[in-house]
Formats: sequence, structure tokens, C-alpha cells
Amino acid sequence: MTDQPAIDAAHPPDVMLSVVNPTLKVLLKTPLGGLIGDFMLISFTGRKSGKKYATPVSAHHLDGDLYVILEAQWKHNFRGGADAQVSFRGKTRAMRGELITDKATVAEICERVATSYGAKKAQRQMGMKFRDDRLPTVAEWTEAAGRLKIAAIKLS
Repeated sequence: MTDQPAIDAAHPPDVMLSVVNPTLKVLLKTPLGGLIGDFMLISFTGRKSGKKYATPVSAHHLDGDLYVILEAQWKHNFRGGADAQVSFRGKTRAMRGELITDKATVAEICERVATSYGAKKAQRQMGMKFRDDRLPTVAEWTEAAGRLKIAAIKLS
């Protein structure tokens, strides 16, 4: 048995994000954003600070709904629900984001999203690394949701 977890966070290098994120912030709000179907820009107001944020994220589809899967701390701005502007596929619209932190629910969402992509694309789109490059089980996603504080934001 290996000590390496089945799932771990795997984010691009900061230097790459410092170039890519500002570019995505501009492009995703334009008709060219329609060509970048795997990403969306979510703009929201900080719950405590009142500061405006615009964050490019991977767009995940499940049962006709749009999700963000993340472990980043800004997720807490959606606790109890929050309004957001979502720029996706070249269109911007008002949406409501609901934070989902229940480990079993998050694990089910993650497992279904990952399975829909396949192991290779899931790792890239979800910002995760899978041990042995195989799709994790629901039990492994449940463990990772607790350890990495993975949550989902459902946008509707």
C-alpha cells in the first residue's frame, strides 16, 4: 500500500497563472470567450470585504448545471448563496452560486465530473493529480474532499 493519496491538488505554476489569468479575464468577456469552452470567468463581491473579484475557473457541466470545483479559500464567499456574473462561452449572465461542502455530495459531484472527462482530462480540468493516472473512486474523493477542503459551487 502506498502512502501517496489517490488525489492531490496540482495547480499550474504561479508564473504561468500570472500570464494566463489576466488574458482569460479579458477574453472570456468577449465573443472570443466562446472559443474557450472549458473556462469561465466568475465575478463576485467578497462577503466580508465588499471587494469585487473576477476569477477564471474551469467550467464543469453536470445534469445541465454549471459547477466550479475548488479548494481555494474564496469559495467561502458563496456560503449561503451569492450572486455572481458568469462569463461563459462568450456570454455574460447573472447567476446565483451555492457553496456545497458536504463531503459525500462533493465526492459524488467530483466523481461524476471526473468520469465524464476521463482520467487525463479530469486531472487537467480539475487541477488535481490522480495516483496511477486512474479515475478515483467515490471513497477516494470523499477522503480528498476532507483532506484538501474541496468544495463545489453550483451556479444556476
